[in-house]
Order: sequence, then structure tokens, then C-alpha cells
Amino acid sequence: MPNIRPVSDLRNNFADISRVVHETQEPVFLTKNGYGDMVVMSIEAYERKLFESEIYFKLKEAELEAKTTDKRYSHKEVFDELRSKLSERMESDEV
Repeated sequence: MPNIRPVSDLRNNFADISRVVHETQEPVFLTKNGYGDMVVMSIEAYERKLFESEIYFKLKEAELEAKTTDKRYSHKEVFDELRSKLSERMESDEV
């Protein structure tokens, strides 16, 4: 169940809100005059959401590409290409 609190709690009970978002890794929704106004979350939870969004976007992009092309890659082809690029990058970083 979402944790919903008035925005005044941010000023009056900051330490409690901070504790809740860190312990639960869930956001706290803040209301102003009975309407949603802000969301407070820990940096870790925020970064996790960004990462999940990026993964979702990339999967959707891959799904669209798969629908529009007949080209398919084997597991070996993908990992060989990744290894090659990593090797090139490591060599260029050493120089």
C-alpha cells in the first residue's frame, strides 16, 4: 500500500520520512491540499527505477527491431562481438 502523507510532513517529520524511504526502498507520496504534489524516494530506489526504465526501453527497442527485420544473431555471434569491443576498448585505454 502506498505511503501517502501531507507535504507539511516533509518539514515537520523529515527524519521519519527519510528513515521510511531508506528502510522500505519505496517512495513516499506527498499531497498538497489533498492532491498529489511530490514523490520522495531514496537515491538507491531512484537509480533502480532509472535502470529498470532503461532496460525496458532497450527491450522494447529490440522487440521493434526484431519485428522489422529478418536478421537474427546467435548467442555466439553476440558474445563474440561484445568480447571484441571490450578488448578494443581495453587496448585503447592502455595507450
